[in-house]
This record gives sequence, structure tokens and C-alpha cells, in this order.
Amino acid sequence: MTETPYTPPKVWTWDKPDGGRYANTNRPIAGPTHDKELPVGRHPLQLYSLATPNGVKVTIMLEELLALGHRGAEYDAWPIKIGEGEQFGSGFVAINPNSKIPALLDRSEPKPVRVFESGAILAYLAEKFGALLPTARAARAECLSWLFWQMGSTPYVGGGFGHFYAYAQDKIEYAINRFTMETKRQLDVLDRRLATSEYIAGDSYTIADIAIWPWYGGLAQYNQYGGAEFLSVQDYKNLQRWTTMIGGRPAVKRGRKVNRLSGDPADQLHERHDASDFETKTQDKLTAAQK
Repeated sequence: MTETPYTPPKVWTWDKPDGGRYANTNRPIAGPTHDKELPVGRHPLQLYSLATPNGVKVTIMLEELLALGHRGAEYDAWPIKIGEGEQFGSGFVAINPNSKIPALLDRSEPKPVRVFESGAILAYLAEKFGALLPTARAARAECLSWLFWQMGSTPYVGGGFGHFYAYAQDKIEYAINRFTMETKRQLDVLDRRLATSEYIAGDSYTIADIAIWPWYGGLAQYNQYGGAEFLSVQDYKNLQRWTTMIGGRPAVKRGRKVNRLSGDPADQLHERHDASDFETKTQDKLTAAQK
């Protein structure tokens, strides 16, 4: 049976859910759907997030800052269950009008500062604590160029390749081919860069590495979207080297666990309020304590 080709109407209207994985959270309007205040902990920084690649960027950054001795980077991390629409609560929308995780509230300032968009949060924290962002003009420009490269390029990976390859109800050859080609081009961009540079922005570890690793390291070694074999990720040797190096950092290992609600229970720390939580409050520890 041949499907009838889709002909777009003159004016689009939202008359039915798309039936995809995120059908219950996708909508063509902004703003809150319900009243719900956000919890507030005892630390200066309040993070509302989930352990998606964008969320992991920020928890890695905070753990790296704490590892460097910046005590002001202590934070409370609260999970936002995007599959249940918690990002549309009034409290969250007040911090991020775009209703996307992660969102940060800095209560250490005279007037609390909201920061949304993961790249903006990384830059904000780097400037606040004077860390992981070069100060020399050329090095800073290189780092920020790669940070903005990630922010601009990755939607083709997640919203493009990931959606059509893994989540869409119908497998559309044209769409999968289109976004696979672009995803592999981006992997090659990184592989070529890392052939001549230890880290993304040069000789030092920076927010460029922190931004790029959760997405492209996820493709390279964590079988993100179930597409590792399809994308031949093993062929990108320099990217593999870098992914292993970054993934071995203790702060990265901790950051990956925060606000993670699925997967290995040992890697799930639903909320983070103290450094000791990694030793006592991952899901495997909590389950064992209940027996």
C-alpha cells in the first residue's frame, strides 16, 4: 500500500498530536500550563535540570568548579521530569521562558540571577568563578567559537538524526539520510580538530570540552540514539581518544550521575545537595538501605 503524499495546508493548525515519543509535551505555544513553585535548597546555586546531554554539561561544570576549590559553586540540583511536563510549571517558566532544561538560579547575587540555555550557563559560571575559560583574547575567542559551534550544530544531531533515526514513528529515508550525513560531517569536524589538538580549544581543558563531550562523546562511546554502529563511530579515532580522556575525569563521572532518572541505579543521583550524596544517595544505595 502506498501512502498518500502529504500536502501542507495553506495555513498550519495544531489539530492533533504527532504521536511521537514526546507528543504529550510538544505544543506550538509558550508559557506555563499549571501553577507549581520550584523547590529551593540551601546552596547559592539552584539548578533545575535532567541528565540529558544539555543538562549534563552544567552538572559537569559545577563539579569541575568544586574540584578546583571554588566553594561558591556548591549547588542544589533538582530534577525536572520533562516527560511529565514539569518544565511548563509556572516556577520553571519564570526562570526559563523557553521551558527547556537546564535552568539556573544564582541566589548569591544581591538580586537573584536567572540563567537559561546551557551554553549561557557555562559561560556565566566560567566568568563568575574565573575558571575554564581562557582570558587571553585569541584563546578566549577559540574557546567561545567552539562553544557556539556546539550550540548551533547539535540540533541537527538531536532534533535531526536522533529524532528521525530513533524516535519518529515512521522511518523516513530522506530525513534519516539528510541528518546522518550532517551528523557524520560534524563528527569529522571534531576528529580533524582533535588530530592536532589535545583538547577542543587547544592545550587546556575548557568549557568547550564540557559543552561538546556530553553530545559527541555520547555518540562516540555511549551509543546515544542506538546509532553507534550505524554512524561507524569507531572510525573517528581522535574523537574516541578525547572522549575516553574526558570521560575519565572524576568530576565528569560525578556530573553524569546528577539528575539521572534512568539506567544503571549506581549512576542515578536523582537530587544532589551535598558532595556526600554521591556516596550515599545513588539509587543502588537507597534501594539497598530499604531492604
